[in-house]
Amino acid sequence: MDVRTATTADVEAVTATLALAFRDDPVWGPALIAADGRTEHLLPFWRPYVEGAVAHGTLFLSDGPAGEAASVAVWVPPGADELTPEQEHQLDVLMADVLSPERFAAYERLLTLFEGARPRERPHMYLSLLATHPDHRGRGIGQQLLAQNLARFDAGGLPAYLESTNPANDHRYERAGFLPIGRFHAVLDDAAVTTMWREPAGA
Repeated sequence: MDVRTATTADVEAVTATLALAFRDDPVWGPALIAADGRTEHLLPFWRPYVEGAVAHGTLFLSDGPAGEAASVAVWVPPGADELTPEQEHQLDVLMADVLSPERFAAYERLLTLFEGARPRERPHMYLSLLATHPDHRGRGIGQQLLAQNLARFDAGGLPAYLESTNPANDHRYERAGFLPIGRFHAVLDDAAVTTMWREPAGA
């Protein structure tokens, strides 16, 4: 499978894949859903995460035959911020407009839980998001993308960290060498989020 580093030209395709892939996620689905069922805010919600990783040079993808991003991996390198303060403010404004005050407070609390769970002791690659376009699920391309990324980071001696928001994916991450190190629960539906760490191969 061909994997390449995303550029600014890929932002829209990658954002579309993330919005589709995480719409029904056990954690992000309930956290981001609007009271009236609207979903058009999902694209502007995910776009800053994509733009941030593109700027870092740590967004990788495999292309689909129709120009879609078949599988994408959004990484944050050591010492980098996932979002700029301006992007964080942009998302706060967006979600405060979409969500009720109670749901917006739950959304903010969820972000705090994610931030608090991330290890700080050692430099690492942070897998913020891994997603496969719905048209390409079931073929293992997300696992292949992840394996290629990890081989690259292994060569640099970098460990990796992620949060699994879907228990169905935990065993896939374990096959890739990740081990559970903690757990917390989503605010609205108590869905489990498993934090996982992987030492570089050969360490």
